Amino acid sequence: MSDPHQQSPLEASVLVLNKMFMAVHVISVKRAFCLLFKELAEVVTLEDGQYMTYDFATWREVSEFRAKHVREADEDWVRAATCEIQAPRVIRLLEYDRVPKQTVKFNRRNIFARDHNQCQYCGKKFPTSELSLDHIIPRAQNGKTTWENIVCACVDCNVRKGGRTPRQASMALIRKPEKPKRSPLLAIKLTQRKYQSWQTFLDSAYWDVELK
Repeated sequence: MSDPHQQSPLEASVLVLNKMFMAVHVISVKRAFCLLFKELAEVVTLEDGQYMTYDFATWREVSEFRAKHVREADEDWVRAATCEIQAPRVIRLLEYDRVPKQTVKFNRRNIFARDHNQCQYCGKKFPTSELSLDHIIPRAQNGKTTWENIVCACVDCNVRKGGRTPRQASMALIRKPEKPKRSPLLAIKLTQRKYQSWQTFLDSAYWDVELK
């Protein structure tokens, strides 16, 4: 019986490169297959130290071979009418050459990811729904809404701290908050074995990826 909580292979993530092999963003497998089918992109793999590229037809042929001979546990597979196709991990856009943005969006999702859903006062981890954002220096004391002044806090710690600074409340941060150099969500994905192939493209160019 399949796990109802298991992510659909079509919702897995794909790293997108521009024509110059620079990472530009991350999309779903479903969107990636649409681009491949419309001949707007090609699959990129690293095999024996060499980059290999495949259009939709040849990737389907490769998938049929791998399904029979070299199928691995951490791969995602999409069942079609007559066959199974391996979900690509990296694709390259054939017409798109815009240089990727190198800024990390300052938003709630990235702050939670940066802090690993961990209250920065008590150190305990919580579901996102049970966390709030705290101004280290309160806005009432001219605290700014910046990467360096916003942290995750559980409800109890946030109430305890109130409108005070950590020093005034006799509380201490478990780590100094900083602006991430790379998307925190991307960093989380790189800890998963199935996305390890992304590392080559990210390390070689030092590009930050904006998650959509």
